Amino acid sequence: MIPIWLTGIAVFALFAVFCLSVFTGWALLTANSTTVIVIRHAEKDTVNPADPALSAAGQARAAQLARMFGEPKAFGRLDAIYVSATLRSRSTAAPLAERLGISPTVAGAEDPKGLARRVLRENRGKRVMVIGHVDTVPGIVAALSGRSNIPPIDDQDFATIYVVTVPRIGRANLLRLRY
Repeated sequence: MIPIWLTGIAVFALFAVFCLSVFTGWALLTANSTTVIVIRHAEKDTVNPADPALSAAGQARAAQLARMFGEPKAFGRLDAIYVSATLRSRSTAAPLAERLGISPTVAGAEDPKGLARRVLRENRGKRVMVIGHVDTVPGIVAALSGRSNIPPIDDQDFATIYVVTVPRIGRANLLRLRY
């Protein structure tokens, strides 16, 4: 006859294995990543310093962005676009948003950490583009990636793209490109 304490240990071990397998299954099913592409708005015109429109070069860059990310039926297409309230940010997103058939979300960029939390909360497991400014892009990337060493953007740099992949479990990955 098996002692009672040995039966108790066996039941506890089976329960622990069951719990571990349920947790592992849950973790694998919910461990999807959110991909956030963070860019600065395209080149701005110097005529209206208060809220400038895009220059001809900026309009060309916005069109290039639409060609790069705007395939509406592509696997892995963008699900959302976040822009600031400025004309240059909205104009940078306009060709891409029109091509994808989505409306950009206007969000304040004065709180990069808050914007990063909002983007992740509203778009878990999706692909998102955030169009910011020279003084907000590094903060947004830092908040998304958990890194503090994001270099500032030069005032004449309109070509840097950050791709931040934020898993639900684990550390974020960061890729810096130019277009």
